[in-house]
Amino acid sequence: TNLLAPRFPMLLADYARRVAERYPDQRLWTPVNEPLTTARFSGLYGLWYPHAADDRSFVRALLHQVQATVLAMRAIREVVPDAQLVQTDDLGHTRCTPALADQAAFDNERRWLAFDLLAGRVGAAHPLREWLCGCGAGEDELDRLVESPCPPDILGINAYITSERFLDERLELHPPHLHGGNGREAYVDIETARGHGGLIDGFAGRLREAHARYGLPLAITEVHLGCTREEQMRWLKQAWDAACQARRDGIDVRAVTCWAAFGTVDWSSLLTREDGHYEPGLWDARSEPPRLTALGRLASQLAAGADERSLHPVLASPGWWQRDLRLHAHPHGAVTALPARGATLLVLGTNALGRAFARLCHMRGLPYEMLSRAQVDAADETDVAEALLRHRPWAVVNATGDARVDAAEADELQWRSNAEAPAVLARACRAAGARLLTFSSDYVFPGNRRIPWLEHDPVGPVNAYGHAKARGEAAALEALPDALVVRSAAFFGPWSHDNFVARGLALLRQGRAWFAACDQVVSPTYLPDLVQASLDLLIDGESGLWHLTNGQALTWADFARDAARHAGLDGSLVQAVPGLELGQVARRPAYSALDSARGRLLPTLDDALARYQRDHEPIPAPVPPLRSFVEEAKERSGPSPAH
Repeated sequence: TNLLAPRFPMLLADYARRVAERYPDQRLWTPVNEPLTTARFSGLYGLWYPHAADDRSFVRALLHQVQATVLAMRAIREVVPDAQLVQTDDLGHTRCTPALADQAAFDNERRWLAFDLLAGRVGAAHPLREWLCGCGAGEDELDRLVESPCPPDILGINAYITSERFLDERLELHPPHLHGGNGREAYVDIETARGHGGLIDGFAGRLREAHARYGLPLAITEVHLGCTREEQMRWLKQAWDAACQARRDGIDVRAVTCWAAFGTVDWSSLLTREDGHYEPGLWDARSEPPRLTALGRLASQLAAGADERSLHPVLASPGWWQRDLRLHAHPHGAVTALPARGATLLVLGTNALGRAFARLCHMRGLPYEMLSRAQVDAADETDVAEALLRHRPWAVVNATGDARVDAAEADELQWRSNAEAPAVLARACRAAGARLLTFSSDYVFPGNRRIPWLEHDPVGPVNAYGHAKARGEAAALEALPDALVVRSAAFFGPWSHDNFVARGLALLRQGRAWFAACDQVVSPTYLPDLVQASLDLLIDGESGLWHLTNGQALTWADFARDAARHAGLDGSLVQAVPGLELGQVARRPAYSALDSARGRLLPTLDDALARYQRDHEPIPAPVPPLRSFVEEAKERSGPSPAH
């Protein structure tokens, strides 16, 4: 069936009765989740089945769902007399520029329609009664809902950052694909957080509005954010704080619900594409069994009434929706932005890995300090102890490793960087009560088999670099068992020109040959993905060995051809040769591809290469920290787009 089928209400009621007969102990029921939101996406926007896109279909889909809820609750209560209706919907609020006040007022009234219809409030005086009838609603069916209402016992309030909308008639500030309108005015409809200078009020505002309108018991019934771990946690914490404040203000808030416990797939595209894009929830289902995340630990702590001081330090900073980097266009109104704050993450090393951590910490609102080798020698006990005492970090990221594989055969200093520094840092972090993230390599393995290496496989390096890395990871875990040691391989990233992909594509653009090894199988890793996943694991409190790569095992030559294909360049210029012909001094393992027994956390290599083409910078990026929107705006003579 579909939401426009006349039999939909009766069919759902029959199904609801059978469910109640099977589960007679259940008292809380939601026959239809978010009927108004579903009607919008199925009947007005054409995104979901049956893919209608007009007002009449929207109204009919909404009425059928409301009627189905009424009939379903009657059927359920015949089996479970004290069954309660927990009716949910998204109450995202709309703001606007002055010329669009009427449209915003309509949108803000329409969002209540499902609740109003169930509560019997859409009588002759309702502001949208005439509009509903003009869109095909029958006077008699509206009157039946007024005469025999089915008011919710608990109103379930859903709200998302993306459901707080801003209508902007300043079309010149937005790309053409966002231009739309209502047939009278032309405008763009974007997230408030992206185009309005003011901050969204989220659950706090929606709880106040719903209480003032209905005076019924409330619950926050969906709290989810598809983002990095600390942003997920900040969104949950702010929802919890809003619920607690509402209770202190005398509002009857019954619950806060995390959705979804085991994460979601493809909600980033509103289920309009099969991308396989997974967003973890309280657990990360990419591990077997599912792995409890820092978000899950936070939910447990909040439910148990934990002291604020015991919560994760990343919660001290505001969410991205409260920082200035949220803005995609010159904002409407004065900009309100909160600074990143809280305990520091100490990043040691200013190489490509260290700079990537600094850049992404800035984007994620994680206060950090990045120190070069000249500022602190990671293999010197005194230097490290003084740095930790001075900065008092909650965690340390060791990005000081020496990646010169061939030079390692004769350079004893690489042993100091790769073998001794991790142990020194582990001992210092243990003494300071800080967490440690350090990196190792696929070259710890001998390469004498043709299946990817897992975390628990025994090491057997074949070159000096691999020996140093193997010693470094073992020494770090011996000194600090809860250290996080990430093995990865074949970095490439958008913010550096000193990597295999960037150098090779530069050759192809000049019409020159790109020589790459055909006898060494690796698993390439996109640097932004590696850093993002490593930070998530660090925040989750994970420890021990983790393998993080973009998942594909292939030779360097095949990797080069894939990169050329994604760049639209001539892959025939890639010359596959044995590694010895490339002047390699150190022996390389023939097969060093990595896989993980703990969870495959990174996207596919194809996905990474596509994003590399989109994101790579033709000019090397400045060394972070990056300037904020506000700092840049002060230097401008007039308004111009941010970020």
